[in-house]
Amino acid sequence: MNIRFACTAEVWQHAGTGSWHFVSMPEEMAREIREHSAWLQEGWGRIKVRAEIGSFAWDTAIWYDTIKQTYLIPLKAEIRKRLGIEVGMKLSVILLL
Repeated sequence: MNIRFACTAEVWQHAGTGSWHFVSMPEEMAREIREHSAWLQEGWGRIKVRAEIGSFAWDTAIWYDTIKQTYLIPLKAEIRKRLGIEVGMKLSVILLL
């Protein structure tokens, strides 16, 4: 059984090396995931998910960021290129846990 979460959030780029791009989940949604899905967490607060943007879906993992107090959804270069995603864009993302 999959638990479905949906949000719209802005794409941002990590300032460090590697040019990682992320979407940060709304804090309220992150709290709900932490409360009800602790049994799914692996090391460093990692949870495997199925992510969907529009009709494109892929398997990935989200990580809990203790500084931002929310989960981060990584957007690999392949996905950004395929979907034309750029920093500052607002994306509607669906996560299936």
